[in-house]
Amino acid sequence: MKKSNNLMKDIKKNKDCYLMLMPFMVFFIVFTVLPVFMSVPIGFTDFNMVQPPEFVGLSNYVNLFLSDKIFIKSVRVTIIFALITGPLSYALCFLIAWLINEMPEKLRAIFTLIFYMPSLANVYTVWKIIFSGDMNGWLNSFLIDWGVINSPVQWLTDSRYILGVTVIVQLWISLGAGFLALSAGFRSIDRTLYESAYIEGMQNRFQELVYIVIPSMKPQMMFAAVMQIVNSFTAGTIAQNLVGFPSTDYKAHTIMTHAYDYGWVRYEMGYASAICTVLFIIMFFCNKLINKLLKD
Repeated sequence: MKKSNNLMKDIKKNKDCYLMLMPFMVFFIVFTVLPVFMSVPIGFTDFNMVQPPEFVGLSNYVNLFLSDKIFIKSVRVTIIFALITGPLSYALCFLIAWLINEMPEKLRAIFTLIFYMPSLANVYTVWKIIFSGDMNGWLNSFLIDWGVINSPVQWLTDSRYILGVTVIVQLWISLGAGFLALSAGFRSIDRTLYESAYIEGMQNRFQELVYIVIPSMKPQMMFAAVMQIVNSFTAGTIAQNLVGFPSTDYKAHTIMTHAYDYGWVRYEMGYASAICTVLFIIMFFCNKLINKLLKD
């Protein structure tokens, strides 16, 4: 009750800000929050979007874990993908944001735009040219000229390379909202803290990072961590655009790709909702773990 009263007081005090947020919040609730809550009950039904949903209980979940071998493979691919891209992209966002923060203001704006642009642009065409499996592919051409390989490598169809290629592209486009949040966090740190710390005996940039930067940026670091978790676990578009759908031997088949297959290819919305619910639970507990680590 106390929190509710505080919220109402805050809304009344900052009503102009909340009014400006309202259009976004309406769209967010209608197109994000409501579908998430609706997917939970739909996951217990057989629903093809034409006929009324038919309640089937836990049947979708039983089939998911006991009969669907592709789903089990997609879970394994998603976990591997998330464990590699999540921490690496997070560290990359932090490192690049830190380096850019040390630049003069004009260069800072230019390089922020340069590193943020891949997350907005459709870069798949360029990467397809780089990893093209013929002699004209940029990577194959370079490796053949240098004598590393004798014949072109099928980077986008050979099951040995598919996941690695997808990881590389994910890292390239991962500098999105989390990167901007960290960049803003670096610029929001009070400069007098650095001066005071050096007066008190701080000796190098590493101590500056540990004792000033990280404690001062916990909210931005939390937001960036959540964004990287979401991006890592919900990656599916990259594989579909790069290595095809489905990928060779399902080597880049993530949980999100599996949900897309059943939801928008087969129109088995009940089963797709069950897949999305499992993914949501995994992401929820990962976020809880990250929150605990960053709050301690």
